Amino acid sequence: MAESTTAKYDVKREHRDLYAPSAKDFAIVEVPSMRYLAVDGHGDPNTARSYREAVQALYGVAYTVKFASKRALGRDFVVAPLEGLWWAEDPRAFAARDKGAWSWTMLIAQPDWIDDAAVAEAVAAVRAKAAKAGDPANPALDLVRLAHLTEGASAQILHVGSYEDESPTLARLHDEWMPQRGLAFNGPHHEIYLSDPGRTAPEKLKTVLRQPVRPA
Repeated sequence: MAESTTAKYDVKREHRDLYAPSAKDFAIVEVPSMRYLAVDGHGDPNTARSYREAVQALYGVAYTVKFASKRALGRDFVVAPLEGLWWAEDPRAFAARDKGAWSWTMLIAQPDWIDDAAVAEAVAAVRAKAAKAGDPANPALDLVRLAHLTEGASAQILHVGSYEDESPTLARLHDEWMPQRGLAFNGPHHEIYLSDPGRTAPEKLKTVLRQPVRPA
């Protein structure tokens, strides 16, 4: 961690172009190098226990890092929304919603002053809190890491609606928009979940759909 400041950091405000895209059509954005809390996994996010454990571990560590930063450094920040990198051997598995074939890395963006030591301390604190309460440790805590990701040029759009209704948008991106512009895949499909699915009706969910691209 670095020196103290009183400004409250919010990644959605600092990178508005990345977190508030248009819902009308795809646009190319340049995504800088960013750091995230990350957990890797595989399988259907609706049924895989490992997915639920990963998300729980990420949020537990994210809030612990936030409070430690505010307490020790006077540097506060808004906990960022959940994000996910998704991929499969066959990219068509996404349009087909073949979730059992999906691999994923779930993410929560971090300010640039959060380092590996801060994350390790937060993981240890979350584990100690569970032990003190007599609860078993979340096995996904062993998988939490600080990841650095540079996606560069990416096509993205805001999807409003159910996660299950993303298929036509992704099919249009993959089969029409990218080929028409001579673009190819340059990394995993990236989603940013701006809405809380526990508090938002499916038809009103807001999700950023992003695909890193390169010239074909």
